[in-house]
Amino acid sequence: MRIIAGSHQGRPILEPTTREIRPMREAVRAALFSILQDVVVDSRFLDLFAGTGSVGLEALSRGAHSCDFVDSASEAIAIIQKNLEALELESLAQVHQQDALRAIEHFHEKREQFDLIFIGPPYGKGLAIQAFETLAEHPLLSEGGLAITEVFKKEKLADAYGDYKLFEARQYGDNLLKFYRTSNRF
Repeated sequence: MRIIAGSHQGRPILEPTTREIRPMREAVRAALFSILQDVVVDSRFLDLFAGTGSVGLEALSRGAHSCDFVDSASEAIAIIQKNLEALELESLAQVHQQDALRAIEHFHEKREQFDLIFIGPPYGKGLAIQAFETLAEHPLLSEGGLAITEVFKKEKLADAYGDYKLFEARQYGDNLLKFYRTSNRF
């Protein structure tokens, strides 16, 4: 696995040693950032269910101002921290070993806002739906921000969660990217 583009293009990313952590395929990550290319620069990025951190690391490489990585697994946290150190990106990141749903509530209590929120939960556990329901009750998106999830293609998500409205969906093999926003700007 590697960083696809930006200031750290081609640099390797550590991979998990367990099947419990599912990194996003490079082709899907490339497609995601092709869509986000105009909005990722200078953004405040939140990577929920971060796993290896590949999505947040890609965002930082492509010019995101900062990234908060959230995962509950100690192996994932160790991988993210090692990747940040290897890429010398520690100053742009915060790493939180915490349940993603609790992290949303925590960020909301602290009045944190993010321009881009990526939700990449384990497949088949309904966690993307739970994350959007929690975000609907504890909004974190800045004006004009986007929340994106990657789920298995057969997973059914609603077209709206509170103010979060689906505006685009793209399928890449078994992976489905769904894009939500709270305003009409993109």
